[in-house]
Amino acid sequence: MRDEFPIFNEHPDLIYLDSAATSHKPACVIDAITKAYGKEYGTVHRALYRASVKATESYNETRETACRFLNAASSQEIIFTRGTTDAINLVAQSYGRTFLKAGDEILISEMEHHSNIVPWQMVAEQTGAILRWIPMDDRGVLQWKGLISPRTKLIALAHISNVTGTINPIREIAAKKSAGSSPFENRCASARLRLLRLFRTQMLWTDRYWHFVWKKRAA
Repeated sequence: MRDEFPIFNEHPDLIYLDSAATSHKPACVIDAITKAYGKEYGTVHRALYRASVKATESYNETRETACRFLNAASSQEIIFTRGTTDAINLVAQSYGRTFLKAGDEILISEMEHHSNIVPWQMVAEQTGAILRWIPMDDRGVLQWKGLISPRTKLIALAHISNVTGTINPIREIAAKKSAGSSPFENRCASARLRLLRLFRTQMLWTDRYWHFVWKKRAA
């Protein structure tokens, strides 16, 4: 895998542990970006000249790749954002401010990154909703059972903690959610375990590749 990243050719002894903040790019992604900007750059979805058509096709193919990777029902569910905080704020300020009301509960955990705390604090202040915390024990395991109630309208949790490495039982928690509540899963850390599969098909890559799955399901 190291051979895929030019940075390790330049610095063979480098041990890089800061990917959650800034990710190094494999050669195929760097090549794709260079090709996109140098040979195929054009307006996406807004013109009919050759470069625009090619750029639009590549953009749509990337969306389809992300759709398959995330096991989404449709590529129309895929929304590209600038990063984790931007994505969570988008959900908080759109879904949160639209559907949450005074007395509703937002459930997050003590292991969350601040990007999955501050947006919910803000929307709680804006709507009158109540922010509740899931504690964790000395092993870093969430003590979530018994905390989901009919007042729980949104659950926002990390799949894997970027500090302890704890893998949270997202499926089990989602299955126990109350009627009318929506699960919001932050998979920043777990995404990186599988991203290599996308490297050869992505057109563009950003410093922070985060993905979020948010679907409102019928009770």
